[in-house]
Amino acid sequence: MISRNPLAFVALFAQDEISPGTLISLVAVGIILILLIIFLVVFFSFIRLWVQCLLTGAQISILDLIGMKLRNVDYAMIVRHKIALVQANVKVTTKELEAHYLSRGNVPKTAAAVIAAHKAGLDLPWRTAAAIDLAGRDVFEAVRTSVYPKVIDCPDPSKGRPTLDGVCKNGIQLKARARVTVRTKLERLVGGATEETIIARVGEGIVKAIGSAESHTDVLANPAQISQAVLQNSLDSQTAFEIVSIDIAEIDVGENVGAELQANQAAADLKVAQAQAEKRRALAVAREQEMRALVEENRARVVLAEAEIPKAIAYAFQHGKLGVMDYYHMRNLQSDTEMRNAIAGVGNARKEEDSTPS
Repeated sequence: MISRNPLAFVALFAQDEISPGTLISLVAVGIILILLIIFLVVFFSFIRLWVQCLLTGAQISILDLIGMKLRNVDYAMIVRHKIALVQANVKVTTKELEAHYLSRGNVPKTAAAVIAAHKAGLDLPWRTAAAIDLAGRDVFEAVRTSVYPKVIDCPDPSKGRPTLDGVCKNGIQLKARARVTVRTKLERLVGGATEETIIARVGEGIVKAIGSAESHTDVLANPAQISQAVLQNSLDSQTAFEIVSIDIAEIDVGENVGAELQANQAAADLKVAQAQAEKRRALAVAREQEMRALVEENRARVVLAEAEIPKAIAYAFQHGKLGVMDYYHMRNLQSDTEMRNAIAGVGNARKEEDSTPS
């Protein structure tokens, strides 16, 4: 037994040899002191947060706080937002908060979004809000847009095009600009299309509505018919938004596209007609040249045939088939024929034709 007298206790340390029982007692006392110090440090580190959880009904024990500390979780932040959720009557477990934190989610913004949705009467479970946040979307902004609708310009001025251009059936171009009011659909926020899809669909609907109008004066007199036609097409399907309204903010008259197209078509038709006429002229010239060549070919054949006549006459003289008187009679007929042709002018015309250059 260790004496309670301090002097006796010091005397034990002053001795050269300590008994085994005394050494074990000293080690046990040291371990107890160390454990007591650790307990006091842990207790005073978590006592304030534990008392807050106890008073607010957050149901987070000191062991839970120690576990979060060992898992490198910001336990103070988890406690604050768990208390806020409990005070707002939102049922969320501590493990869900801790899991979202470990998944690198934004616990403060997600908790604020769930509380805001609950206060506004919207159905936004913690699991859905956490999925939206982990998907990279601003869940608090989505809740705010669901409560306070957002206005989108169509087309987006930052994309470069200031207006949507459409052409009516009478050929007049109209330039329109719309403002689309949308509300976030929280249940379709995960996997739903974004604002770009809404802008593209609304722009397509406006251009289609303008193109379906008979006259541009009808559209100018009643621009609401464009928005009504667009709203009937369910443009917000498979998107994260619900279209509240489509308002035509501006509509102007552009160019007479129909007249320009007709003028361009007429110019194109004229060029086609000119090309076809030139083709026919070229064919006619080619045909004329072919006929001239054919005439020359026939004349050459005539000359060749006429060259055979003296040979035939000589052959007739040699074989006794043609007499001298018969020959002179034939020459007289030829002379008489040439004289008659000269009087009629046939020979001169033929000579002029022969002298005409090809």
